[in-house]
Amino acid sequence: MMEKTSYTILDNINSPKDIKSLGMDELRTLCEEIRHYMIECCSVNPGHLGPSLGAVELVVGLHYVYDAPEDKIVFDVGHQAYAHKIITGRREAFRKNRMKDGISGFLKRSESEYDAFGVGHSSTSVSAALGFAEAAKQLGLGHKSVAVIGDGSLTGGLAFEGLNNAGASKADILVVLNDNKISIDRNVGAVHNYLLKITTDSRYNRAKKVVWNWLGEGRVRKSLQRVVATTKAHLVRGSGGHLFQALGFRYFGPVDGNDIGQVIDTLKKLKDISGPILLHTLTKKGKGYAPAEENQTIWHAPGTFDPETGERFESRAGVSRYQDVFGEVLLDLAKADDRIVGVTPAMASGCGMNKLAKEMPGRFYDVGIEEEHAVTFSAALAAGGMKPFCNIYSSFSMRAFDQIFHDVALQNLPVVLCLDRGGLVGEDGATHHGCYDMSIYRSIPGTVIAAPKDELELKNMMYSAMLADGGPYIIRYPRGYGEGADWRDSAYEAIPSGKGEKLAEGTEIAVIAAGPFVYRALEAAAELKAQTGWFPAIYNIRYIKPVDQELLKEVYEKYDRVVTIEDGTVLGGLYGLVAEFMSSQDLPKPVKAVGIPDRYVQQGTQTELRQECGLTKEGIFDVILQEKQKNEKKD
Repeated sequence: MMEKTSYTILDNINSPKDIKSLGMDELRTLCEEIRHYMIECCSVNPGHLGPSLGAVELVVGLHYVYDAPEDKIVFDVGHQAYAHKIITGRREAFRKNRMKDGISGFLKRSESEYDAFGVGHSSTSVSAALGFAEAAKQLGLGHKSVAVIGDGSLTGGLAFEGLNNAGASKADILVVLNDNKISIDRNVGAVHNYLLKITTDSRYNRAKKVVWNWLGEGRVRKSLQRVVATTKAHLVRGSGGHLFQALGFRYFGPVDGNDIGQVIDTLKKLKDISGPILLHTLTKKGKGYAPAEENQTIWHAPGTFDPETGERFESRAGVSRYQDVFGEVLLDLAKADDRIVGVTPAMASGCGMNKLAKEMPGRFYDVGIEEEHAVTFSAALAAGGMKPFCNIYSSFSMRAFDQIFHDVALQNLPVVLCLDRGGLVGEDGATHHGCYDMSIYRSIPGTVIAAPKDELELKNMMYSAMLADGGPYIIRYPRGYGEGADWRDSAYEAIPSGKGEKLAEGTEIAVIAAGPFVYRALEAAAELKAQTGWFPAIYNIRYIKPVDQELLKEVYEKYDRVVTIEDGTVLGGLYGLVAEFMSSQDLPKPVKAVGIPDRYVQQGTQTELRQECGLTKEGIFDVILQEKQKNEKKD
C-alpha cells in the first residue's frame, strides 16, 4: 500500500493561478507529481485512472494558458479530468473522489466554479462550449470557450451536431480533440480510422512541420490560414483531410499532448485566433504507469490495486457478475441460433459481449459511443430477419428513448434490449444510476420489461426473449455480483412474459419485489418470523410489463396492505403499477413503496446508497414491521 507522499510542487498548488508562475522544468515536475498522486489515490479508492493519466499535460497546459473560471473549459464525460480536479482546489478532496459525501468522479457545477458544465455522458462538450461562446458574445464578456473531447466521444452524433453548428456559426471556440486511439475498448469506425491515417501520414507531417515553423516565425494569420487550408487539403486528400475544414473548423495538429512545452506553446499561439478551431493532440492512455500503458482497457477503471506491482485486487471469488452471465449466455444462444447477433455502443468488455466478439466476431457489432444508432441499427437487423441482443447501460439507454419507441416498439420488431447497470450503480453517481428505466419504458405500448431476481433468471429471461416474436423485450439487471444462483448447470427454461411467482406464504401483508431485492425481502421476512413469529407473503413480480394481473388480484383479495420493493424510482415503476392497479379496484389497498426517492442520489458504494434508500434487509424489515403495526392499530 502506497503511503501518503509529500510533493515538492503539487502541495503548493491550490488553484490554477498557482501554476502560471512556474517554469517549464517545474511544470514537468508538476505533471509527474500529479500522475503519482493519482496512482496513490486511485490504488485504494478506485476511479477512471487510465484516461486521466494520459491527459495530465493537456489539462495543465489549458489551465496555464487560459484563465478559468472566467474562460470556460468544458470536458467531455469527465474521464480525463482528474488533473483538473486536483489543481482547482480539490487536491485533498480528491482522496475522497467518488466516495459518499466526497467529490464526484465527474464534473459538477455545484462542486466547483471551475467545473463549467456538468458531465457524465459522452459527446456533450462541443455543444456546451458553443453555448458558452455565444453567451459570452451576447454579454460582451470576451471570455474564451474550450471543449476537450476524446476520440471515442467524437463518434457520438451529438458531437457532430455541435461541430456542425459551431462551424457554421463562426463562433470563437477551441475544440481540443484528445486522441489516445482508445476510449474504453478499442475504438472502431471511420472517424477513428481517419484520425489514425492523418496522424501517421508522412506527407502531412512534413507539411505540418513547415506550417508550425511559419507560425513560430510570426507570419500573419491569413498566410497561416491559407497554408493550412490548401496544403493540408491537397497533401492529405487521400486521408480524408477535408473533414474538419468541411465542418467550418480550422484544423491544427497533431501535436504531442504529453509534451507540456509543445502543448503550452501551441495553445498560446491559438488563443487569439478567432473563429472555430480544432486542435488535434496525441496522448497515451495510462501515460506514466507501465501496467496502465500495457493494458489500457483493463486500466480504464481498474478497481483497487497495488501501486508498486500493478496487481489488481479481485473479490467474491466463485460468484458470477451479471455482465459475465449475460456474456456467456449470449454466446451460448448465438451458437444455437444463427439469427442472434450482439450490438453494443462501445461497452463490449463492460457488458460481457467481448466473449461473443472473441469467439464469433462476425456476429458482433461495436458501433461506437452511439446509443441511438445502436437501437435503430438493431431494429433494422430485426426487420431483416436477425435476432439482435442490444446491450446498453441503463442510464445511457435514455438517450435512445425515441429510437426504442419509434423504431422498435412502434414497428413491433424483435429487438432484445439488455440494460446493464440497472438501479444504483455506486461510485459513478447521479449521472450513471439506472433508476429510471422501469418507469420510462413502462409508458411504451407493447414493451416487455423483465427484472430477473438472480443469475439463473437472467439466463432464462434471455432465452425467453430469444423465443419472443415482438419487441422491444427489455431485460434490466444490476451492476456487480449476483446472488450465487447455480446457472451454468441448469437447463434453459422459458418464463412466460407477464408471469410472476409467489415465493412465500404469509398473512396480512404482501411484499412484491423486483429483481435481486426479492432476496432482501426474503431475508427481512425471515428475520421478522424469528423475532415475532409472523411472516408476510413474498412475491417476485418478474415482469414490470406486462404485469401479472392474476398475481395482483390475489394480493388484492387476500392481504390488507402491500409493500413494493424496487431499485428504481418509485414514481412510475413497480410502485406506480401496483398503486394504479389497486386504485382501479372498488376497495383500493394501501401500498407502501421502498425504492429510489424522487431526488438525485449522489455517489457512494452500492451498499451505502442502498442503505440510504432503505434497500437493505434492515430497511425492508423496518418498513414491513411498520405496516404490520399500522394494520394492527386499524383493527
